[in-house]
Amino acid sequence: MRPNSQELKRKSSHDTEREFGGTLGAIGIPIFLPLTVLFLISTSRSPEASVLQWPPSLPSTDQLWDPLALVVLLCWIALHALLYLTPLGKVSEGLVLRDGTRLKYPINGFHGLCITGVLLMFLVGLGAPLGYLFELLLPLAVCAIAVSFLFSVYLYIRSFLAPSHALALGGNTGNPLYDFFIGRELNPRIGNFDLKYFCELRPGLIGWVVINLGMLMKEVELRGSPSLAMILVNSFQLLYVADALWNEEAVLTTMDIVHDGFGFMLVFGDLAWVPFTYSLQAGFLVVHPQAISSFRAAIIIALNGIGYYIFRKSNSQKNQFRRDPSHPSVARLETIATATGKRLLVSGWWGLVRHPNYLGDLLMALAWSLPCGFSHLLPYFYVIYFTVLLIHREDRDERQCRTKYGLAWDTYCRRVPYRIFPYLY
Repeated sequence: MRPNSQELKRKSSHDTEREFGGTLGAIGIPIFLPLTVLFLISTSRSPEASVLQWPPSLPSTDQLWDPLALVVLLCWIALHALLYLTPLGKVSEGLVLRDGTRLKYPINGFHGLCITGVLLMFLVGLGAPLGYLFELLLPLAVCAIAVSFLFSVYLYIRSFLAPSHALALGGNTGNPLYDFFIGRELNPRIGNFDLKYFCELRPGLIGWVVINLGMLMKEVELRGSPSLAMILVNSFQLLYVADALWNEEAVLTTMDIVHDGFGFMLVFGDLAWVPFTYSLQAGFLVVHPQAISSFRAAIIIALNGIGYYIFRKSNSQKNQFRRDPSHPSVARLETIATATGKRLLVSGWWGLVRHPNYLGDLLMALAWSLPCGFSHLLPYFYVIYFTVLLIHREDRDERQCRTKYGLAWDTYCRRVPYRIFPYLY
């Protein structure tokens, strides 16, 4: 007896290759990464700031909990949910889903960033102690971790009410631990409010910038003015966040939105990992000030500028090609045809390496750490972690593209042999 189409779909979904170590990773990562966040914050404000010290300096219970932190976090998320619903900016359509429909998304994240900036200036003008974020950072991280777990449980339970075509192909394995971690539902929504899209660029990413500003204000409280190193870190990372929100529409074609389900992996990454580990350099500088010369600052600025130029130009080229291959800026680029009907770029930025945007990202990551000097390893956690992350993400991309494009991808790899670093990798 031949299996029917539903059985074939179910078998295909359950046989999907499991990522991040499968069940073992789904158990270990939700334990290890939250502890890593708390460890890094605690270490960054210790006198030694040594990630190799054992046993590590552990915070007391009083340092981990403050009811004000929960109020601040929930109000922050509510503010950005309100800004998400504000009828500012345009509405854009995502890529075509498996059922042939296209979801609509508000493109107003940059407006949210600007409004947040105005509100912060107003609060600072009224004398609000923004530097108190330094003392509140550990309790805020604890609350963000707790909210991530609770939100992930909600997402997992509600995914069983979603139709089969709304589930992520890689998140419907039948293994509860793995599906909870990786995410079952692709685009969970409450009405028109897209939960994954909202978390991707709003509360966590903008929260990162606000935490940085709080660290800068704490330094002003302690020393009378912000250091050049602190100004560089704040400026570089503000540029990165502003760029992401200005080009918010581009996120609609990324792996996070198109491929990955919305589970603990993305929820924790968006709400806890990004704001509390990406701001490590600013937090480190509050306790471990660094004096840097104008010449050294100029070199660091140039490095960040080169990285940003590569990152922005390559991403813009890719996004324009995906949106409109006939556009004059990409129409003359050399491409390879695939069996899916799509074409692969083999010239321009994407003929240099397979992931030029990752190269730009890593150059910027290094520039964000250099203002912290060379006496401690901790400020370089971000660039080390990000290198591992992007190499892993590049490997995921490779496997998916080889499955999707077949022989055309093999041809592309022969034409563009280097993955991220020209002549190296």
